[in-house]
Amino acid sequence: MSSEDLRIKEHDRDKKRPDVLLWLIPFLLNGLGILIITSTTTPKIFGESGSPFWVGVKQFRWMGLGLMAFLVGWRVRPQTWLRSSGPLWVLSLMGVLATKLPGVGVTVGGARRWIRLGGLSFQPGEVLYLFLTIHMVKMLFKNDRDVVKSFLVTMALVVVSAVPLLAQPDLGTTILIYVTAMGLFVERHGWRLPLISGLFGGVLLVILILVEPYRMRRIFAFVDPFRDPLDTGFQAIQGLIAFHNGGLWGTGLGHGFQKLQYLPAAYTDFVFAALGEEMGLVGTLGVLGAFWLWSTRIKRNYFMLEDDLLASLLWGIGLTIVLPLLVNVAGVTKLMPLTGMPLPFMSYGGTSLVMMWFRLGVILGTVTWGSQAKRGLT
Repeated sequence: MSSEDLRIKEHDRDKKRPDVLLWLIPFLLNGLGILIITSTTTPKIFGESGSPFWVGVKQFRWMGLGLMAFLVGWRVRPQTWLRSSGPLWVLSLMGVLATKLPGVGVTVGGARRWIRLGGLSFQPGEVLYLFLTIHMVKMLFKNDRDVVKSFLVTMALVVVSAVPLLAQPDLGTTILIYVTAMGLFVERHGWRLPLISGLFGGVLLVILILVEPYRMRRIFAFVDPFRDPLDTGFQAIQGLIAFHNGGLWGTGLGHGFQKLQYLPAAYTDFVFAALGEEMGLVGTLGVLGAFWLWSTRIKRNYFMLEDDLLASLLWGIGLTIVLPLLVNVAGVTKLMPLTGMPLPFMSYGGTSLVMMWFRLGVILGTVTWGSQAKRGLT
């Protein structure tokens, strides 16, 4: 066999070899999340169920289901997801609309975002977010030569998807969809039209906040949580206290104080604050560092993909993981108002975890099946 044949064979082998860090880092984060979830819930449910570790065990089972979804996303060629993105988007949109049906939709915390089928409940907005992103990638390429038409089609998809989400109400996912859409458009056509739409979007966002009193309360709690420390500002204050208690090294796993009825949603939206208390600044920076390393692997693989469509797919699905991370961490650390966004791979929640693993499977499949020829930057 000639040296050229050996080089081609080695290149083909590398092309099929999955990037280990793309799945190993989320796997470790998921495991750490289960530990924190178990630590924060054990004192609350002790004596109320057969096992004090019941919530952690349940999240572990969701992780198992997520790994199966990961394998499906990985082994199915990304071209298949792109070809079927339209019907999948429509089906997920119908799922969001179904939350309004009596006996089907479930109201939790004043929002009707869940569907209950038998003993299982899930959040169709999470499914919509992913399949809409895949469909937008395809439509952007379909209209790639006409920038204005491409932008209008993208905005139409955002508006059609946003209306049922706002009716739940779910402003957080709606904002994520818009930002992801603009991120996809920027990757193909630049900043000009997204910046213009951002001005109108900002005005619309202000209106949406003003018409809902609970959103105004969140804004006031963000500006000055000590204005009402026992009500609207309670969650933000307790999160900051958790970070303060943790210091540099933390109180130790299982030895946090805020989880003892002080920190609401310690195992869901505020799992990052619970981590900060028990594992300290070292733990939180370690988690952020792991996410940063994962993001650099996404960037590296993005620039190595020869196929522009698959590169955009990788970029878009990467955004659906990174953006919720930024929103959650910014809200918990009081850099922006709280939105109720879970921390990827670490917060408790079945739908979010399973869909995160499914996203990861599609990402790995895109990297595995796509050409690994350099696109100009390593």
